Amino acid sequence: MANLDILLLRSFVAVARAGSIRAAAERVGRTQSAVSLQMKRLEDITGERLFHRTGSGVTLTAAGERLMVGAERILSAHDETLASIRAQGLQGAIAFGCPEDYLTAFFPDLLRRYGRDNPEVEVEIVCAPTVALRPLLQRRHIDLAIVSVPLSGPGSAPAEEIFRRESFVWIANAPQPELLRAPVLPLALSGPDTLDHRMAKSALEAAGRPYRITHASDGFAGLLAIARSGLAFSVVTRSAVPPDLFVVARGLPALPEIGLSIAYASTRPPPVVRAFGEFIVARLGQPESA
Repeated sequence: MANLDILLLRSFVAVARAGSIRAAAERVGRTQSAVSLQMKRLEDITGERLFHRTGSGVTLTAAGERLMVGAERILSAHDETLASIRAQGLQGAIAFGCPEDYLTAFFPDLLRRYGRDNPEVEVEIVCAPTVALRPLLQRRHIDLAIVSVPLSGPGSAPAEEIFRRESFVWIANAPQPELLRAPVLPLALSGPDTLDHRMAKSALEAAGRPYRITHASDGFAGLLAIARSGLAFSVVTRSAVPPDLFVVARGLPALPEIGLSIAYASTRPPPVVRAFGEFIVARLGQPESA
């Protein structure tokens, strides 16, 4: 009977997540040709074609998708067993997704502390809005992510899965900017499928306040730059408001709270991935201060 080699499976998972043999080779510390040979060896062992080769990289075949589920389970059990026998600290690599505002507000200090306590863990960060992170989780290109969810209605998460609440706020370059007198409010928002976009529009429409989306940016830095310019109001989470910008609390309708949740690519994440998620929840799970 053929046996599946742990090193082959580890490289296979890296290729599947990266969508590229070249990128996976960099992640696992091997040459591109060596990883290509590993994938050929794995296809020989399984007797199945595991990848579709495209001009931009590779995607999993149906057989590859099936192997991915088993490979993650095997690697998780392998790493957990080895760690328990050695009684050592956490080891491995994590691909972590995070919206830019949370990354900016929370993670400089958290990553420093985590790296100090877990020197054998490599954390790769993918910065993107929640709507872009969910497909990456589904394709297992990342292991876990912080995602924003509404507290009620479509897309909401069970209360027990929400570890923190954050308020959306209007921001501008002054606490009572001249823009408040505009007959049609100029807005700078993220894409139409994001929570800040949808909730800002809903609040203004419920209040009967005319508005126009004059600027759009899927990047947090872009929204801050527009607010600093004085050309439009932006919407961000309260914790992410930088010290040089102001929350506009008067003259605009209140915005709702949202929930933060940890989403995993696998129902049985490896111990190092689960531990990183628990680290985030333990340190960010306090209720928002008034």
